[in-house]
Amino acid sequence: MSSVPPSRPPVPGDQPRLRLADAQTDQVATAAAADAESVRGMWEANRRWVAAILLAHKPRWADLEDLLQEVALATVRKVGELRDPGALRPWLRTVAINAAHAAARGSKRRAGEERFAEGGDSGAHEGRTRDFAPPPEALADREHGRLLMKLAFELPDGYREPLLLKAVEGLSYREIGEIMDLPETTIETRVARGRRMLRDLASKSGALAMLQ
Repeated sequence: MSSVPPSRPPVPGDQPRLRLADAQTDQVATAAAADAESVRGMWEANRRWVAAILLAHKPRWADLEDLLQEVALATVRKVGELRDPGALRPWLRTVAINAAHAAARGSKRRAGEERFAEGGDSGAHEGRTRDFAPPPEALADREHGRLLMKLAFELPDGYREPLLLKAVEGLSYREIGEIMDLPETTIETRVARGRRMLRDLASKSGALAMLQ
């Protein structure tokens, strides 16, 4: 009868650090058990980049805070249905994109378009919520942020979304790839091309110096 060899004693420092994705997996597992505090914590940990997804896909006139509330409510209602906790980020991205697209079809569309046309709701597409203020190292000032958003809306979706996640939220290529379910190399290529397209647009509009 063979014996099981004793396990090697742990060596200090040889345990891998818990990755962010692993921590979120634990949060989802707990949230699925209807733990309200865990759901809240999970949402707060992901809220900022979800806002960037909404900015990339929503109509210009739609209010960012309203859409964030819709995504938060959908998360509370449906996170328990998430079978693979490791798929949290792609799942949240899908919820956010659906909310942004629904805004264009909703009953508030006409009123929102009118406010946007009159300039009374310009903050909606700039990310006016207090906790989504761009970090100083990413956007020098609000004018820079307004210019970035204006030019970003001219980019195709496939380039606008990863570029905003990188420029506004400061996520790594790997993190963006996890969110968009794309290879890291693809994200790096799209961000580089998106930046070139932004510079071309800025050059045509005479605002190139602000993006440098």
